[in-house]
Amino acid sequence: MRHDPRGATQPTAFAGLLLEQYAETWRFRLGAPEYVHITPDGREVLFLRSGRRNFVRDLFAFDVGTGAECLLLTAAEVLRGADEALSVDERARRQRMRVSARGIASFQMSPDGTQILFPLSGRLYVFVRASRSVRALTDEGGTPIDPRWSPDGTRVACVRDGELCVIDVASGAQRKITEGDTPGITHGTAEFVAQEEMGRMEGYWWSPDARTLAYQETDEREVERFQIADPMHPERANDSFAYPRAGRHNALVRLGLMAAEGGPTTWVQWDREAFPYLAKVAWNQGSPLTILVQNRDQTVEELLAVASDGTTRLLLTETDPKWVNIDPSVPRWLPDGSGFLWSTERGGSSQLELRRPDGTLDRVVVPPEVGYRRLLHIDGAIRSIRYLASAEPTEQHVWRSSLDEPADRTRETSTPGEHDAEYGGRGVRVIYRSALTEASTWEVSLGETTVGHLTSLVEEPSLSPRVELVSVGADDLRAAIVRPSNHRQGMRYPVILMVYGGPHAQTVVQARGRFILAQFFAEQGFVVVSLDGRGTPNRGRDWERAIYQAFGDVPLDDQVRGLQALGARFPELDLERVGVYGWSFGGYLAALAMLRRSDVFRAGIAGAPVADWADYDTHYTERYMGVPLRADDAAYQRSSLLSWADGLRRPLLVVHGTADDNVYFLHGVRLSDALFRAGRPHEFLPLAGSTHSVADPVVAQLLFHRMADFFRRHLHP
Repeated sequence: MRHDPRGATQPTAFAGLLLEQYAETWRFRLGAPEYVHITPDGREVLFLRSGRRNFVRDLFAFDVGTGAECLLLTAAEVLRGADEALSVDERARRQRMRVSARGIASFQMSPDGTQILFPLSGRLYVFVRASRSVRALTDEGGTPIDPRWSPDGTRVACVRDGELCVIDVASGAQRKITEGDTPGITHGTAEFVAQEEMGRMEGYWWSPDARTLAYQETDEREVERFQIADPMHPERANDSFAYPRAGRHNALVRLGLMAAEGGPTTWVQWDREAFPYLAKVAWNQGSPLTILVQNRDQTVEELLAVASDGTTRLLLTETDPKWVNIDPSVPRWLPDGSGFLWSTERGGSSQLELRRPDGTLDRVVVPPEVGYRRLLHIDGAIRSIRYLASAEPTEQHVWRSSLDEPADRTRETSTPGEHDAEYGGRGVRVIYRSALTEASTWEVSLGETTVGHLTSLVEEPSLSPRVELVSVGADDLRAAIVRPSNHRQGMRYPVILMVYGGPHAQTVVQARGRFILAQFFAEQGFVVVSLDGRGTPNRGRDWERAIYQAFGDVPLDDQVRGLQALGARFPELDLERVGVYGWSFGGYLAALAMLRRSDVFRAGIAGAPVADWADYDTHYTERYMGVPLRADDAAYQRSSLLSWADGLRRPLLVVHGTADDNVYFLHGVRLSDALFRAGRPHEFLPLAGSTHSVADPVVAQLLFHRMADFFRRHLHP
């Protein structure tokens, strides 16, 4: 290995193999158990799994009694050699769900667990577990979207061509229960911002007694439509999507009630002018239909109980002068209807509350100091709950609390890392753990006894990341440092800041998979660092809301001061040679760093950056930036990359997928155009056909090699 006096090296022998693995295994995700569900009788755990270098998922079962695992069904068996095909709508829905899988990408058990419903290649199938037989349901009416069982297990609902349909499973007969004769109006599916920004993928809901369906009507006639063209095939028609830009028209949404057999609709009554966003719908056993609605500014939300005649009564109101966050796991009613669980940040950090049926506060179940994240499970028989929480932002643990004695609180996971859990009958649970120094695990337990682990086929990386987590600065910014495998004490290394730095995402967590790409860059002769500044989650309300109307200032300021604090503590970091790389919000922040802080950053790569927040969607952008009132809105102007285009003084590479339907390709083009018109040389790499995530292994390898070469050219002596 050749070194120079300031620590520059040639890439290590591990780098190429690690990158090949990273690309071919979809970031070391392929081969992991996914979609884990416990059968109602608690005797089996069903899950999906692909090969270690294959996106096609198949269905597996783990026997809780014996610990044995078996293959139940493959996509190949069902398709019988035919190629899988996905509609444009289904591809878009999977993008919203961050699902790149093919084959059996999802499934749903019947309420009694005896049958499994799954979509595949534009059709619906039912798998009978006892006989292991597969039956196709009708394909009349087009591709099925969001298929789900009725609570009594006799019917399946789905959306076809924008209309809600109900299929009788025994006879196979299908009835279209909504009718639309107006272009731009659909029934039964969630609009774009609900799926992408609210965490609500559903557009219809069964009543617990299976007699009624609540469904969403979506009117997108006033919403702009964005076109995605295939530049490699100009002869093909564009894909067209309704996309509401900040300050412009949203979809108009209302909620209707209809008998499962069809008939007249009873429309739910709330002030849709004041509260246009339908953020959450819940219909639990023993509870009324419950909806959460927000004003457009997202500073006020109301939780409403809905009666059968469509009238509503107010359960509670949440307000915040900046914005109110949505917790998709609540409201959750207790099985006996005696109350519901609700989370709030009124106390400065998230806390979980038990509310009476009329919405008044009964008690705080999880106080703010515990660091509540998400509700997992309610055991109504013993009045206890499980949830995710951690006061330490880099970790996430499973906790249990009593509803009657909130001080009776136990952390059920002990080892450092990020945990999640699934619960089922007979006290069966599956605990997921992602640690910093070892492979992820899926542990199956019966009561307090571990009975086995779900098999993971995920490849072991050829080089495990060398990660050190630290806290720096007066406010303890969490930071990660990744060093090359041939790191030498006393040498100074150029630095790459791998950044996200935006809302609702962290880069510094106790999970090995988050740092594998960083290790690849470190092997090029760099020290790679990441920082979570103000605006990132799990540090309290004030910490998160510090970025309000300040995208162009606070996130960048925190990255710079965190970087400087790391440099003062670790003299191996050569802060005269710093590069920055990020994707999505991280791409925006990397570009902003290059435009505004050329005194700190010597080279940058911006992947899929938002060039101008006025061109991003309403619900996300207006939450953090406010609803733009004028074209020259000061917060939007200061946060726009286009406003700073003439500030570029150093090498910048902009990368953007032409088929991106999250941060549309127009952002990359607008940034490149603004730089060109300002006379600022830069590199622009369009990825033909790539969406917001680069799934093609060949493209991913070439892209990251290009990026590594870019940083070597500009940061090594």
